[in-house]
Amino acid sequence: MSGPRPSRSALSEVRLWFAPDRLRAEGRTPDYRFSLANERTFLAWLRTAMALVGGGFAVDQFLTDTTRPLRIALALVLLAGGALCALRAINHWIRCERAMRRGEDLPSSRFPVVLGLAVGVVALGMVLVVAFGWGV
Repeated sequence: MSGPRPSRSALSEVRLWFAPDRLRAEGRTPDYRFSLANERTFLAWLRTAMALVGGGFAVDQFLTDTTRPLRIALALVLLAGGALCALRAINHWIRCERAMRRGEDLPSSRFPVVLGLAVGVVALGMVLVVAFGWGV
């Protein structure tokens, strides 16, 4: 049974992103299948981030019949979502890898729900803009 973990500053967490040897020094090496599954999940999050960024650029370039402020707002929400998704992917990968090495439960996350709701709201906004010509 392990005791309470020492708290880490946000800066030390970000430094760990760039120091894989420090991560490998923690705990025991997990079964490679789990590490590879963690990596596949990371790559799926990056694909999602790239899709959001691409969607942001598409909104800006192809919804030209909408007013510029609305088009820019929709595009920026998607672009920011892509950036957050990419950063969250890194953080989640590190947290999961560390938990596996320490033999702890995997960390839970509300981010998938938040991201799903945000994408749904933006998509609904775009449906309204396109279907009803709002923002023209």
